[in-house]
Amino acid sequence: MQVLYLLIEMIVKCVVVFACLMICVAYLTWLERKVLGHIQIRYGPNRCGPYGLLQPFSDAIKAFFKEDLIPGRADKPVFVLAPMISIISAISLFAVIPFGNQFTIPGTDWVVKLRIADVDIGLLYVFALASIGEFGIILGGWASGNKYGLTGSLRAAAQMISYEVALGLSILGIIILSQTLRLTEIVHQQAGGFWNWNVWYQPMAFILYLICGLAEINRTPFDMPEAESELACGFNIEYSSMKFALFFMAEYAHMVTMGALAVTLFWGGWQPPFPFLSFIPGVVWFSAKLFVFLFFFIWQRGTFPRLRYDQIMKFGWKVMVPLALANLLITGLVVSLKG
Repeated sequence: MQVLYLLIEMIVKCVVVFACLMICVAYLTWLERKVLGHIQIRYGPNRCGPYGLLQPFSDAIKAFFKEDLIPGRADKPVFVLAPMISIISAISLFAVIPFGNQFTIPGTDWVVKLRIADVDIGLLYVFALASIGEFGIILGGWASGNKYGLTGSLRAAAQMISYEVALGLSILGIIILSQTLRLTEIVHQQAGGFWNWNVWYQPMAFILYLICGLAEINRTPFDMPEAESELACGFNIEYSSMKFALFFMAEYAHMVTMGALAVTLFWGGWQPPFPFLSFIPGVVWFSAKLFVFLFFFIWQRGTFPRLRYDQIMKFGWKVMVPLALANLLITGLVVSLKG
């Protein structure tokens, strides 16, 4: 019977997390258009429903009913699988993200943990699947049989290699401080107030994480794999209908995951900023912090111009990697001297 309860709990949590993530992705597209509209002194979506709130559903219906084309020169199996790889990896990343502590179901002794899985190698799992998502982009551009798509996939590969190095090195400082790869344990170590959050102990790693995270999810100013003005959408130039929509959804799902991981590693996860506010559920605090990061990802898109390809490569290898190595060296030195 206990196994049956655990199975039911796991299924319910998977369904709830998947539904919440898809709703977040849908309305993140609406929020981005609204915010960018205000930045550019225009309205944004305002026709489908009040304040354009039904726009995501309109976009979904349009994508579903558009004609699905596959180029004659495309490698069909890879062309079809590429967007699936991106969206599946983006959704699977949330399996280890802890969005709350735990609670007991009233009238029972059944304790429900607010996370799908709590594994010892949570951080390794996140980085492994994030890399697989990038392979979906690379394969999609290569398999389309289009020169613009191939150029976009090559840019994605170079950008992924360049910025994942700095991203991994920036996270190593958190691992040194916490002595664990378990995300829930990292959150528990940040309890007691916002002065215990890792962002104060690893400010350089936090800045490096944000910049490298933007490069990982191909957001402006690191959107060279798409580069509409140069490559006419780049790696997804030949995609249409739901295949294009899957790439689109994967990008925003990765954006949510990057924000959620930043909250978990640097901003205390579900922990309140002040202990006397602990009566507010942890899910509320986690969602509020996540919204701050998502707004930042949108705001900077309407603020910074796109960098040239050579500038992105030089910035990654000559600035980000040396800073990440310096931060790792200083962190290790401080921890060893304190020990």
